[in-house]
Amino acid sequence: MARDRAHHRGPSTAFDAAGIGIPSVSCTYNVIHPDKARRRQQTDEARRLISLSGLLGAEVVTLCTGTRDADDMWRAHPANSAADAWKDLRTTIEELLPAAADAGVVLGIEPEPGNVVRDARHAARLLAELGDSAPIGIIFDPANLLTPSTVDQQERILTEAVDLLGPRIVGAQAKDVVDGGYSAAGMGAMNYDLVFRLLSRIGPVPVIVQDAAEDDARRVHDDLVRRYAAARVGQ
Repeated sequence: MARDRAHHRGPSTAFDAAGIGIPSVSCTYNVIHPDKARRRQQTDEARRLISLSGLLGAEVVTLCTGTRDADDMWRAHPANSAADAWKDLRTTIEELLPAAADAGVVLGIEPEPGNVVRDARHAARLLAELGDSAPIGIIFDPANLLTPSTVDQQERILTEAVDLLGPRIVGAQAKDVVDGGYSAAGMGAMNYDLVFRLLSRIGPVPVIVQDAAEDDARRVHDDLVRRYAAARVGQ
């Protein structure tokens, strides 16, 4: 899934000159929204955004695999596990793949507990169905694969995820698992030494920090860089 560098042109040169990298662009919307007209409109808009994303130097365009909840894109719904939800997901993704191929970018799917692709096994299923040549990869957010009740099993759960998804991981996100939701990395029970050891198996990928306040960003950055470096040394 190597990126065709011929797609780097235009505005990306300004970011390059400033030393700013844009590894990914968000194209996040509810790809299985129960309102078909709304889904149609947003999918058309998504194709347009994907076609322009390479101009920023981005290599990945991120997507949400959706929910049947009409009001909250991140909220689970009983119908998410139905066959028609998976069919609609496939239909929408397949409409976006040609735009990604033309733009020289990869669509990044992020497993989310409230969405159709809710864990690593569902992500692996989607990748297998779309095929190895499809311009699609996985955004690995370890906190999304855990809950406060399963965080003590994180070595098993996260190792399985990396074993399943391996080279199709095109980016990672860093936040932490706490009671009642998420927090900045280092404020909960996530073992980032483990996370970076696992990611070191697949080579460098961009890491996007989430859920960090501005006044805590330096601590999070320095801690993650230290743990990343230690993982690389220990290879």
